[in-house]
Amino acid sequence: MRKLAFVSLLLLTFIITGCSGNASGTQEYPKKNIEFVAPASPGGGWDLTARSLEKVLTDEKLVKENINVVNKPGGGGEVGWKYLKSKDAHTLAVNSSLVLTNNLLGQSELTHKQFTPIATLATEWQALAVPADSKFKSATEFMEAIKKDPSKIKIGVGPGLGNDDHLSIVQAASEYDINPSKLNFLVYQGGGDVVTALLGGHVDAVTTSLSEVKDQHLAGKLRILAVSSDKPVEGLEDVPTWKEEGIDLVFPHWRGIMGPPDMTEAEIAYWDKKLSKMVETEQWKKVLENNDWEGFYKNSEETKKFMKEQHDLYQRLVQESGLVK
Repeated sequence: MRKLAFVSLLLLTFIITGCSGNASGTQEYPKKNIEFVAPASPGGGWDLTARSLEKVLTDEKLVKENINVVNKPGGGGEVGWKYLKSKDAHTLAVNSSLVLTNNLLGQSELTHKQFTPIATLATEWQALAVPADSKFKSATEFMEAIKKDPSKIKIGVGPGLGNDDHLSIVQAASEYDINPSKLNFLVYQGGGDVVTALLGGHVDAVTTSLSEVKDQHLAGKLRILAVSSDKPVEGLEDVPTWKEEGIDLVFPHWRGIMGPPDMTEAEIAYWDKKLSKMVETEQWKKVLENNDWEGFYKNSEETKKFMKEQHDLYQRLVQESGLVK
């Protein structure tokens, strides 16, 4: 009888010890190296976001596992995001509004719902800029001129219609009771080419990321009429927001990070904890400052809601733009 009691006690001790060791002695996630996918070639915004994340998380010792950045360029993010879809929770990918608009424009079958929202991290703001000697002294004057004759005003945009640069003006026109499909856009290869076209007098205005025109504005080479931020941008307090111009528009050019389908609650919670700490570090704040980005952090649950809101907005803007019938 005593022998049976001893065996039972030994077995119970083994079970308790085993459970305890499994709970605290073994790390459930992550179990191996982490991979961040930049769905573009080295040097662009997605690549910079991925490499900045890797560096800050590693330097601040927030993630102990090695983090490797891999570039998967092609298809406006399509190649990288297809790669992510086939991976487990140890692979995450940088994203932006293209994960929404690629599908809305019929260029991809992938949707944001096929992935796990992890975080929204940062934003740039959109800018409407004109030559320094332009007759347009305000965004309101510019919109009034378009309203009278949309075909007469040439607006430079790049690298294609349907991106944030384009759709921010589509929304501004819509809010100003102008048919966005009537706007006269000239498409260039990228932000640098767009600004060159403006400085060369080939277009009347450009819509582009604020970082593309900020230095030229400060140097007096061109003039920014409006920014899509919710409040004046630090260092550019002379530039009004669209809202200050009487147009109800706040348009972020955001970047975030997402995971493959079917991540567990524990895996999502891990990144909520790590990234919420990361965005409070001085090193991350320096990354934002150096790149003219603004902190725009939203955790996984907030990002899920934000993506739904953005999808609905972009769906409306794409239809209003005339790109999709």
